[in-house]
Amino acid sequence: MEQILLSFGHGYSAQALGALLLSEDWQIIGTTRSKDKAEALRTTGVTPILWPGQDISTYLAKATHLLISAGPNEAGDPVLAVLRDQISARASSLKWVGYLSTTGVYGDHQGAWVDENTPLTPSTRRGEMRVAAEAAWQTLASETGLPLHIFRLAGIYGPGRGPFAKVRAGTARRIIKPGQVFSRIHVADIAQVLAASIARPNPGAIYNVCDDDPAPPETVIAHAAELLGLPLPPVVDYATAEMTPMARSFYAESKRVRNEKIKKELGVRLKFPTYSEGLAALLAEEQQKISADK
Repeated sequence: MEQILLSFGHGYSAQALGALLLSEDWQIIGTTRSKDKAEALRTTGVTPILWPGQDISTYLAKATHLLISAGPNEAGDPVLAVLRDQISARASSLKWVGYLSTTGVYGDHQGAWVDENTPLTPSTRRGEMRVAAEAAWQTLASETGLPLHIFRLAGIYGPGRGPFAKVRAGTARRIIKPGQVFSRIHVADIAQVLAASIARPNPGAIYNVCDDDPAPPETVIAHAAELLGLPLPPVVDYATAEMTPMARSFYAESKRVRNEKIKKELGVRLKFPTYSEGLAALLAEEQQKISADK
């Protein structure tokens, strides 16, 4: 039987999974709001759908797997808002449904460890909306038997999303907030976690997706500069740093996220278990591309 993934909000993480599945002869259907992004997706082998806008019912009717990357808004989850009844009707035919959430649902723990059983106490509005979206999908699953899996992603980095550009440009800063620590995950490891879950479905499961090495943000920036052989970016105190409201909100939460479940239940062996390995690999990829373009 043909395996068909319908991916809502086919962005950075979803595209990484899509690349893995396309190599295994899956059909990938990805939604986007942008005509330019749709054409870019088409060049990678993905069937793009402009949604909202295009009628998606035909694609939903033949999908075997669903991935939801589209984030919630003040009105709730955008996929459920439009397609709840259609997805309910397909619940028994779907093999796997993945919802990409965030470790922000746990809120602030002042640097302490959290796992999948930690109560959800978000401290930002974005986190509150994610908790509500998770609950809405879980309600649908309990009502219909939808094979739902929730993935709580830590801070995502990877090709095109690393600290090197800012360090090279001289705009990077080491923002210091005592006790601040973040967990991270390379996009390639997100893709392999999702693929492992698809291979071993466990409806109702929730997984933290992060690496083994939570670290202060200033330490990561400093390491990036060292890899580049450039001076350390200046130190700036968090209290006086000029930051966007979005950037400052990330510093409202400090926690270390446990990832044992993806290893024990899904058999995942992280490609990049620490940020130092991940950054080294990104830099090597950049240098290889430069050499190839010469």
